[in-house]
Amino acid sequence: MLVLRRDVVLCGLLLILMVGAARAEKAPLSPEELRETATHVVVGEVEQIFARQENANDYEYTRYVAEVRVEKSEKGDGLKAGELMYVRYWRRRWVGPGDPPVGTSGHRGLPSEGQAVRVHAVRNGYDGFGRTNDGGFNVIGTNGFEAIEKKRKE
Repeated sequence: MLVLRRDVVLCGLLLILMVGAARAEKAPLSPEELRETATHVVVGEVEQIFARQENANDYEYTRYVAEVRVEKSEKGDGLKAGELMYVRYWRRRWVGPGDPPVGTSGHRGLPSEGQAVRVHAVRNGYDGFGRTNDGGFNVIGTNGFEAIEKKRKE
């Protein structure tokens, strides 16, 4: 009888841990996962950021496009030093009543204008949230932007 109760308690604890994990934010990808998932990886400087907001389903969404001046391409074809790359990303904030439902709030570590970044992006593929097939670049996962130190001009 004591063994049965211990098993019941362990199963209950396991269930609590699983439910708690389900409410968690989407996990960031490792550097290896980012590189593997990305169709394009570039290093460059953010020149401009465009944003628009909309409300839908009790969330306030902010959808962004960053204009990145490519310094070098580390993966993918078609982007050369000096060219502009436009990448899309998003954030959302719960504005509805009560606690928000389970789910992610979007991208984290968002860049600012003038910042040097490494961008992990996908064109026509899986971006960590869903699939894109429209020819545009989507930032990968929640952590597809990597802030990097600018090279000093001598």
